[in-house]
Amino acid sequence: MRRTRILTAVLALAAGLLAGVPPAAAADGGAPDTLAADTYTWHNARIDGGGFVPGIVFNRTEKNLAYARTDIGGAYRWSESTRSWTPLLDSVGWDEWGHTGVVSLASDSVDPDKVYAAVGTYTNSWDPTNGAVLRSSDRGASWQKADLPFKLGGNMPGRGMGERLAIDPNKDSVLYLGAPSGKGLWRSTDSGVSWSQVTGFPNVGDYQQDPSDTTGYASDNQGIVWVTFDESTGTSGSATKTVYVGVADKDNAVYRSTDAGATWTRLAGQPTGYLAHKGVLDARNGYLYLAYSDTGGPYDGGKGQLWRYSTATGGWTNISPVAEADTSYGFSGLTVDRQHPGTVMATAYSSWWPDTQIFRSTDSGATWTKAWDYTSYPNRSNRYTIDVSSSPWLTFGANPSPPEQTPKLGWMTESLEIDPFDSDRMMYGTGATLYGTENLTQWDSGGRFTVTPMVRGLEETSVNDLAAPPSGGAQLFSALGDIGGFRHTDLTKVPSMMYTSPTFTTTTSLDFAEANPDTVVRVGDLDSGPGIAFSTDNGANWFAGTDPSGVSGGGTVAAAADGSRFVWSPAGTGVQYTTGFGSSWSASSGIPAGAVVESDRADAKTFYGFKSGKFYVSTDGGATFSASAATGLPSGDSVRFKALPGTKGDVWLAGGASDGAYGLWHSTDGGATFTRLSNVDQADTVGFGKAAPGASYQTLYTSAKIGGVRGIFRSTDRGATWTRINDDAHQWGWTGAAITGDPRVYGRVYVSTNGRGVIYGDTSDSGGDGGGGGTDPPPAGACAVVYRITNQWAGGFQADVRLTNTGSTPWSGWTLGWSFANGQTVGRLWNADWAQSGKAVTARNVSWNGTVAAGSSVSFGFTGTWTGANDRPTAFTLGDRTCTAS
Repeated sequence: MRRTRILTAVLALAAGLLAGVPPAAAADGGAPDTLAADTYTWHNARIDGGGFVPGIVFNRTEKNLAYARTDIGGAYRWSESTRSWTPLLDSVGWDEWGHTGVVSLASDSVDPDKVYAAVGTYTNSWDPTNGAVLRSSDRGASWQKADLPFKLGGNMPGRGMGERLAIDPNKDSVLYLGAPSGKGLWRSTDSGVSWSQVTGFPNVGDYQQDPSDTTGYASDNQGIVWVTFDESTGTSGSATKTVYVGVADKDNAVYRSTDAGATWTRLAGQPTGYLAHKGVLDARNGYLYLAYSDTGGPYDGGKGQLWRYSTATGGWTNISPVAEADTSYGFSGLTVDRQHPGTVMATAYSSWWPDTQIFRSTDSGATWTKAWDYTSYPNRSNRYTIDVSSSPWLTFGANPSPPEQTPKLGWMTESLEIDPFDSDRMMYGTGATLYGTENLTQWDSGGRFTVTPMVRGLEETSVNDLAAPPSGGAQLFSALGDIGGFRHTDLTKVPSMMYTSPTFTTTTSLDFAEANPDTVVRVGDLDSGPGIAFSTDNGANWFAGTDPSGVSGGGTVAAAADGSRFVWSPAGTGVQYTTGFGSSWSASSGIPAGAVVESDRADAKTFYGFKSGKFYVSTDGGATFSASAATGLPSGDSVRFKALPGTKGDVWLAGGASDGAYGLWHSTDGGATFTRLSNVDQADTVGFGKAAPGASYQTLYTSAKIGGVRGIFRSTDRGATWTRINDDAHQWGWTGAAITGDPRVYGRVYVSTNGRGVIYGDTSDSGGDGGGGGTDPPPAGACAVVYRITNQWAGGFQADVRLTNTGSTPWSGWTLGWSFANGQTVGRLWNADWAQSGKAVTARNVSWNGTVAAGSSVSFGFTGTWTGANDRPTAFTLGDRTCTAS
């Protein structure tokens, strides 16, 4: 990710993107007691990466077990068989969206099934919840949570330092956590179930990126930043005696305990004037390596040093690969080759220009070589080759002059790890992707090692807007933070390039002409240059427009139904309109600056706007707007609305806040009046997709709370009834920016996330919803079950079960039974109530998924344990009926 990622997040939050999100309490709604549910399969529209990867953690005792953490997009586990990453925190719900920010990860070397994550996104008021430590005994397939009495900052300054969370390698019931905000050092002695402050630790840190920042973001004390154990000072089952702790204090950066944390002292003779971003111990040779920077990172840093501390003698050695005077960056990414501990590597994490630098030593830091060096300036000689054919957009469409190259090795390279079982494999995170190599030792023999993206499955973009055109080669247009956005012609493939000509750092809004989808417009943020771009070939190619005076940011944009004109509400100035492609603009009257704008999807001269509780309408192509008389709409600006394709004046509006009007409204008279849907408690987005078979009205989609349940919902009957289409395992934190159905594929929906990329889902339902309630008798029709083991490891597994109503009448409740063939035991089950007696298991519907229409399905999942064998059950019963099993 680029430097603008943090600023974008700060500005978006400050502007109210999350000001009312998530709500503290539900409004009183009229939803039915029983909520229909459908079974969806969920995927990412592939982008591969797109954000900062501040941490990579390899397990030290099991080969190929590795984890990655992101600043806002959750955590991932590496799958060696598929060469991809599996997301682990998709179950984080709306009310705890901050827990998608991961400040640290720890993988248990004593019991590799155990993994821990310290979660929380912001330490200031932007995040409404405190941090937590999540613990898993099934490698992240399921989690238990220990709430903390303070916040954690996965997306705060200093988030690339670490790891702040560490497990005692000799007694794995003992964990330490370094806290920010002056909260000190914390310890658990019961495997993360409970935590208490280490009262004897003498320093809570004092470094602030910007003490004058009144928001609390840059002025937060970055606190305790890493914990490292010297495993040679303990025996199995006994707490490790020597523990090192890094503190965000330039004069007192490193402390040590030699009595298992009872007492602590500052390491004598240590360097001052710097922050120790990383502390990595080589216990075999008795060296603690430290990477220092003059700032906390991850995007700043002007000077740095590398040091080596002898644990036996207490001596310090400056092993910096270049003199401090010759640095313009800090050091951070730091790793030791566990197969050959004398081999050490480090990164110049904040070297933005001309590229990051990676350093390597095979003699414990006595001498170093670089990943690249100058021959005769500005020409470079590289020890590596880089192949981004799997993620071609990583060139950013650039054509730089030497010494810059494209693609770059990266920037914000705060994480770098050599596989402890394979000296040839190394991974490192950047601001945009996760790179790796599998022939690293070519570096030492005079050859070139090959760098490629090792990021498949790790999707980390923040989504601002989505649009699915009814025709043309594009299936989906996305507006993204930091990397602009993409035109997807195939959701299963990485697009070749983000939008260019111009390339926005962040795209804030986009639209297409409903009756002429070859005409597309997008607006966004750019340090210098135009903030609006147009396409006349369905987004394949773009050209820049011109900006009205005063534009400072993208804002929102709307295209007329026939593409003949556009209305733009940019940041920095008032609403503007133009005919043609923005060669000149005129100010719209009657509508306030900062209004959200949209177009009618049938009448080319009708545009709409919303600002501070008022709805605005223009019938002259955006020249003049009039305020509607409609009342009762949300008073704030956390609102999104859309007009129905093909029908003039049919408008749906979602949004609000928990301390006022909050829900979903519908107008059939062009916004003159609105009716609130009584069966929707809260709603934040609205979108349309292809009508269900036999239906004449397009399918509605929303991210909402309905019937007291937060989720993604679908209606095929104009909002009369709703079906929840996600489940508790697929929530993705905050999904309130945008949603759209696919106008060409019934049931397909595209969901925005704040860090997990573009999610799309496809239904197993071939027809309508079948209503949202009813008093039908218990299931008496035929049924079918698909039982699928989705993940398996030594002693544990995860499975998904899909139950389909293959009869002719709907169910108003269901109970499914089966017996395990090998004595497996269910540990945790979601989206159903369950019980187990011996080998027999029963799963019953919960409140929101008891209604299953004929031809529809419902699904649930679980984790369990097994010994000897893990055969699938062969028989399932629904009441007195036997289901078809596959």
